[in-house]
Amino acid sequence: MKKVLLIRIAFVILLLVCFTLSVSIGSANIALSDIWSAIFSYDDSKLDSIILSIRIPRALEAALIGANLGAAGALMQAVTRNPLASPSIFGINAGASAAVVFLTVVFPAAAVPMMTMGTAFIGGAVAAVTVYVIASVFSENQRDISFALVGVVIQAILASVTQMLLIFHEESTETILFWLSGSLAGSSWEKLEFLIPVSLLGLLIAIAFGRTASVLSLGDDISQGLGQKMWISRMLITVTVIALAGVSVAAAGPIGFIGLMVPHIIRYTMGADYRTVIPYSAILGAVLLLAADIASRFVYYPYQTPAGVVTAFIGTPFFIYLARRRKEGSAS
Repeated sequence: MKKVLLIRIAFVILLLVCFTLSVSIGSANIALSDIWSAIFSYDDSKLDSIILSIRIPRALEAALIGANLGAAGALMQAVTRNPLASPSIFGINAGASAAVVFLTVVFPAAAVPMMTMGTAFIGGAVAAVTVYVIASVFSENQRDISFALVGVVIQAILASVTQMLLIFHEESTETILFWLSGSLAGSSWEKLEFLIPVSLLGLLIAIAFGRTASVLSLGDDISQGLGQKMWISRMLITVTVIALAGVSVAAAGPIGFIGLMVPHIIRYTMGADYRTVIPYSAILGAVLLLAADIASRFVYYPYQTPAGVVTAFIGTPFFIYLARRRKEGSAS
């Protein structure tokens, strides 16, 4: 019990440290005293303006998106009982991205934050339903691997659609390609006006589903025996996952693998009770994306590298490891 408490405290401290470093580190490093002064004694100087209008919004956006993806991944893995499940692997991010690109290049005047987030939700929902239907119809055994493989195929198809849209609208290519890599550059309070309320509401709902997710993770027979209304619960949880992933994609593009990695780390360190896994997956997801964003500033210093590149570099071998482990487990 003491060990779990120490781990919880460590995660919270890590979040605070990473958030502070995200504000402090950049093309020009900022002292902690200057950050404190800008927050509590703003004097309209250039440094204070950089801290409050650029650095803090970027750190908040990274923390919220990381939390969204971590919680969404935990919910997906519980509902599907699939350790390979995540918004990126199951095509939700790709569907949301394709929908947002379509809106941006075909109806640029409509690409306001509210419309962008609604479009991302629809695209993610369509992709998720497509992956689920195809994997369910064509696979009876090893469904967890089939979901992942179908998700990869759907991602490839949606990526091709996105590239086709960019080819026919070359004037938008440079900005959208950077966004498609999962970039936190260009964060602003205007984005956060939509990201904060949707994220907080979605995270609260996700945490409220902790007990339900724990029951669903035990399997269909046990869930039904405990009186769980499975289809209703799964539908509500799926809507929550798509909302969390969709708003994240709309804000910063598709950032992959956080929802895959984080729940495994939490279950390994803190147990499989999703009343604990979901909130701490959100915290660790925020820590991981903040750390990835900090690391991305040194990949090609002093130029910006999308944080999604860093998470992909870490997450790809992790996904291969999980897939191999599941295959070996099913074979034995």
